[in-house]
Amino acid sequence: MKIIIAGSGKVGITLLRQLSAEGHDVTLIDLKRSTLEGALEQFDVMTIEGNCAAMSVLLDAGVKDADLLIAATGADEVNLLSCMTAHGLNQGIHTIARVRNPEYTEQSYKMRDTFALSLVVNPEAQAAKEIERLLKFPGFLRRDTFAKGRAEIVELRVDAASKLKGISLAEMYRIVRCQVLVCTVLRSGTAITPRGDFVLQEGDRIFVTAPTSNLAVLLSSLGIIAKPVRNCLIGGGGRISFYLAQRLQADGIQVTILEHSMDRCRELALLLPDVTVVCGDCSDQADLESLGIDRCDAYLSATGIDEMNMISSLYAASRGVRQVVTKLGRPENSGVASKLSVGSVVCPRELCGNNIVRYVRAMGNQTGAAISIHTIADGQAEAVEFRVGDSKYCHIPLKELKIKKNILLATISHGTQVEIPGGNSVLRPGDSVVVVTTKLGSLQTLADIFA
Repeated sequence: MKIIIAGSGKVGITLLRQLSAEGHDVTLIDLKRSTLEGALEQFDVMTIEGNCAAMSVLLDAGVKDADLLIAATGADEVNLLSCMTAHGLNQGIHTIARVRNPEYTEQSYKMRDTFALSLVVNPEAQAAKEIERLLKFPGFLRRDTFAKGRAEIVELRVDAASKLKGISLAEMYRIVRCQVLVCTVLRSGTAITPRGDFVLQEGDRIFVTAPTSNLAVLLSSLGIIAKPVRNCLIGGGGRISFYLAQRLQADGIQVTILEHSMDRCRELALLLPDVTVVCGDCSDQADLESLGIDRCDAYLSATGIDEMNMISSLYAASRGVRQVVTKLGRPENSGVASKLSVGSVVCPRELCGNNIVRYVRAMGNQTGAAISIHTIADGQAEAVEFRVGDSKYCHIPLKELKIKKNILLATISHGTQVEIPGGNSVLRPGDSVVVVTTKLGSLQTLADIFA
């Protein structure tokens, strides 16, 4: 497909890397020549210098022949105008706009036809939703949901006291007492697709597939006590903190925000009258102690500086905070974070990119296209959900089908029933299937998993 990306910020470059790797014809628009030159050195793409909301610039980028425009500049207004202009020049183009300002959230949804929007993405709001899900089910480092909430891939760390240390995967049922499947193991920074004789070691990060109904049993069997979160301290008063505070308040959770800018504190106090907003520095131990961090159930580090977030999360973990969540602006820092006790890691850019890539793949192949895509194992593996159509692979036991290497069939959902597949399992039209692969971008349709 011919895709135009407007804006070469964090989201733009992430999408540029992924979509160009998948073979799409990508054109990048940006006002900064230095940024465009950097993109040319890394990727085989066309670049246009200029304002992406200007008709002349969009025409130079080939908007009349383009299939999709992704407007991801730093200005919401420019993104919206760019989509409107592109649609005026090409009635058949799909448009995706990144809209981050909370004031535009409802407006961009209700007026999506006016703005000619096919999809609106908000990385910060999406990250807040993900963090809320983690806080509702303490004990997991990460949760990715499939099959309309009936199946999940969760991340756990095997520490020195874990019941899974030294246990082979074939023996796991004896420990966890419920139906689960370890689909990926991250060991020493490398993603592994394990077999039954694989033995877990201290320091491993494991990604476990399970029906959602089995998660409580899994935690209980491992001795992980998941007490509900009653209060949460948030370091940093950015957009994620605003969106999350709104969600946690609705859940009945007490929220305190620690923000260094007095002007932003005043703004948050007006927007969130029932939230405690304190002016201070989340990298200052004295400020954190004055707010009773050792009595908090959860701590989120959400400043704009990854290094500061990791440091404050380390301190929160050292003070015994049960649930620590660290926001990372740059996915490449996840490798460092994985070696530290910084709790769960959430990357807004990665969440937003996954959402857009899923839309692009669905555009490219409407029949059998992925309906959900999640990147796991520090970006080294993908979990992709497909809806099973009426294909030649249906009603045949899996043991009689040949699946490609580095691909694992994780779950099959027959209506409300979620199955961890075995050799006698069969696919039926209408089923939902979750597939895990280390070959990023290789699965466009369900048929791609079969040799």
